[in-house]
Amino acid sequence: MELFTKQSLIAKLKAIREQGWIQSTRSSKNDGAIGNTLEDLLGIKENNLPLPNAAEWEIKAQRVGNKSLTTLCHLEPSPQALKMVARLLLPQYGWTHKKAGTEYPITERSFRQTVHAHGYSDRGFIVQVDPALQRIAVSFNHTQVALRHAVWLREVEQQVGLGELEPQPYWGFHDLEHKLGTKLHNTFYAEAEVRRGQGLVEFRYIRFFILQGVALERFLAGLHKGMVYVDFDARTGHNHGTKFRVRANYLPQLYATIHDIDTL
Repeated sequence: MELFTKQSLIAKLKAIREQGWIQSTRSSKNDGAIGNTLEDLLGIKENNLPLPNAAEWEIKAQRVGNKSLTTLCHLEPSPQALKMVARLLLPQYGWTHKKAGTEYPITERSFRQTVHAHGYSDRGFIVQVDPALQRIAVSFNHTQVALRHAVWLREVEQQVGLGELEPQPYWGFHDLEHKLGTKLHNTFYAEAEVRRGQGLVEFRYIRFFILQGVALERFLAGLHKGMVYVDFDARTGHNHGTKFRVRANYLPQLYATIHDIDTL
């Protein structure tokens, strides 16, 4: 495996761009095929960039215009000792799982919500950014619940009332900044066009950027814009974990510096 310097990697990426349309080296059903193919072209495995400071760098690739959600990190809300999702949100604000009585026991409940700070979810949840307390918190407002969830809302009222969550699940700014800093490494980021025909999938890598230094203020701005989300995915039998997710096309905006490789 070739050992790259930063400049030699940039030269290699420019050469790949000059090749134009390149046939995918992976299954067309693999969402990561754009990145996997780029890794194959570079002769690397599993995002192991052979740079002198490889532990601090990774490579990501996305389809141009891709707005699907990608996971940034997993982080359970505080106070973590209280297991807020399993002990508050799921039992008090959950609802009957759609597979209860078939795949799961009849008592199986679900709490699956994707929320942000740009507006309320249809079940009345929102993320609130609180600079004074240096945290983001989940809030509930029963007046924002959609009419189709009226039966569920009555159940909530009977169980716990219609007031604010007590206590509110939250994430401290410091904890978030640390977690994001360990997960969002300095990144070589590629954007590619995709075309399909005659059973083939081809990519054309058109832009490459170097992303450095995740910025908490940009992450918080993404929450406000509805580009960064908190994703709960719990049921009675298993908590799949609380995730922070981002619109794939917004990912570069989370970094403090963005450089087009043509400017370097």
